[in-house]
Amino acid sequence: MFWTDIVGFITHVLSRHRFRTITLWLAIAIGVVAVNLLTALGEGAKSFVLKEFNVLGRNTLIVLPGKKETTGGMPPLTGESPRPLTLKDAISVSRLSGVKAVAPIVVGNIEASYDGKIREVLTIGTSRDFFLIRQLKVSQGQILPTLDLDKGEAVCVIGNKLRQELFQNKPALGERIRLADSRFRVIGVLNQGGTSFGFDMDDVIIIPVANAQSVFNVEGLFRLFAEVRVYQQLDNIKQAIIELLKERHEGEEDVTVISQDAMLTSVQEILDILTIAVAGIASISMLVAGILIMNMMMITVSQRVKEIGLLKALGATSSTVRVLFLSEAGLIAAVASMSGLALSQLIVLLANIYFIELQFHSPWWAQVGSILLAILLALIFAWLPAQRASMLSPVEALQGKQQKEVS
Repeated sequence: MFWTDIVGFITHVLSRHRFRTITLWLAIAIGVVAVNLLTALGEGAKSFVLKEFNVLGRNTLIVLPGKKETTGGMPPLTGESPRPLTLKDAISVSRLSGVKAVAPIVVGNIEASYDGKIREVLTIGTSRDFFLIRQLKVSQGQILPTLDLDKGEAVCVIGNKLRQELFQNKPALGERIRLADSRFRVIGVLNQGGTSFGFDMDDVIIIPVANAQSVFNVEGLFRLFAEVRVYQQLDNIKQAIIELLKERHEGEEDVTVISQDAMLTSVQEILDILTIAVAGIASISMLVAGILIMNMMMITVSQRVKEIGLLKALGATSSTVRVLFLSEAGLIAAVASMSGLALSQLIVLLANIYFIELQFHSPWWAQVGSILLAILLALIFAWLPAQRASMLSPVEALQGKQQKEVS
């Protein structure tokens, strides 16, 4: 038989057994859809997280209180240190050669009130350099003043959403918002900016760091961002910061300094492993589809005994019969996997239209791998039924009998 004859024969068989064809098509297509959707979800989450980290830029170093003692992986998000980071530490770091900007950070939630409206809001204590490092811009007014050890004027910059909720259509600039026992004058309103590190920047109040320490009654800093002038000097500046703070902290190295590259590498490795893991879990559905193919093909062999006998009587060899059954399974798997891939891409496209900030995309290796895996599993699980069909005796098959044993 020529390949054209084989394809024609298989097409005729598949169209004649529609229910079996549709069942196998659905089983394989669902497996391919599952693999591509789960990997698209993983890749979308990875892109979102990496984009959030990239907000700070490659030139930024993050100083955490507390010394990380273990090696490998990401540093802890919080550090235990007998000596906290202070504003004086921040000012000393800003004086290092090669450091472009330094932004101390104090973070907390506190009730904000204005004209009888009260709500809890994320409050960030920092300085002017935070806006430069974080690339924040204001739609109205101005940003915070430069870093100062002492409490200056109680001013604040608020997010766009918070402005709408507290002031509605009234002008916000010049108005005063109460935080704890202090009143802060609004000097700026942020551009609409979405989320950053899990914080909604449209729903924040940013105040001078010294004022934040007073409001939250804390002495130490939560974090310290330091932006270097030249990326090539990143490692040197990192070591210089460690040495400087070690000297200021009585010879004890009690801080952890990490770079964006280190964080990005660690996070990307973790997310890559998770993406592969969910793809592996989804592949189990394709294994189930392969078992279904084997069972259905076994039933098909028992139902088509006379047909197999006729083929052999007309001169078809055992290898030809085997190829027919394997080709049948392979063709179903190929068509089903391609349609499953198309369906998954359609779902991803619709999801990207609905979820604007979180964009999903299935990686090429998942798309190609899901198709190849579907075809490979189909051929593997179809081998036993195909072998059984190829070993049938022509005479017994024409009589509707099956061999009791297949060697």
